Amino acid sequence: MSAASKAERAAANRRRYEELRAAGQELKQLPAPTALDGAPIAADAVVQTEQVPPGWHTTVRLSRGEALRIIDDHGRSSVSLLAWRSEDPTERINCADTVKVQWSAALSKGRMILSDMGRVLLAVIEDTSGAHDLLVGGSTADSTLSAYGEVTRNTQANFISAAAKIGLGLRDIPPCVTFFAPVTTDAAGRFVWHAARKHAGDFVDLRAEMNLIVAVSNCAHPLDPARPAATAPITLIRHRLPPPAVDDVCRTASEEAVRAYAFTDQLFA
Repeated sequence: MSAASKAERAAANRRRYEELRAAGQELKQLPAPTALDGAPIAADAVVQTEQVPPGWHTTVRLSRGEALRIIDDHGRSSVSLLAWRSEDPTERINCADTVKVQWSAALSKGRMILSDMGRVLLAVIEDTSGAHDLLVGGSTADSTLSAYGEVTRNTQANFISAAAKIGLGLRDIPPCVTFFAPVTTDAAGRFVWHAARKHAGDFVDLRAEMNLIVAVSNCAHPLDPARPAATAPITLIRHRLPPPAVDDVCRTASEEAVRAYAFTDQLFA
């Protein structure tokens, strides 16, 4: 292929990319954040409540259609999360595709979290924060050593422990999403932490779109400037939901969302 032909093909690919990006960003209007006193859970809908101490982790099994509320009770925690499909844990969370398919790293109410098979694992149906991290990941032994001068409990170790309890290993641990981690990038591409975006009582509701095993780690985010780590307990509430409406915003936000949900629903047809 000649240099001119290569340049023409590159230009055509670039135009196609820009067309797809523009179409992907023509989302329906995403809903406003949930109020801190909004979206109460009826007592008879609660299946399980658990508090996770600072530095610790837990696993929760969710059935399709149930939801997990994660509460940052004191406004000092960041909560890292992994998810695997119960029937086949080789299908698991994929943060890169979650960003790519939605043309955004900003996870908020109305968005979805995808698997590595292009299906929808979780939908963000309530969210007071809108300050979550899909890019940096959780803490490690090295990051805690660098931050605090000693190796402390960390998300990587927690996820290895959580995976071992369900028969999985290190290779089954993909990059995670971390809630209540207010990370953005500046004009130079550097990560910036926005402490003012954290509030006591912030919560997010995640609707399971398939049967899931969810691992949750309550460790300080690697970019949290608090020294020493100021993590506090968090609360998890597993609860039942009514079926989603036909115009459910997570299912209809974009053409990509409609396709991902159609692919997911095939599993349960």
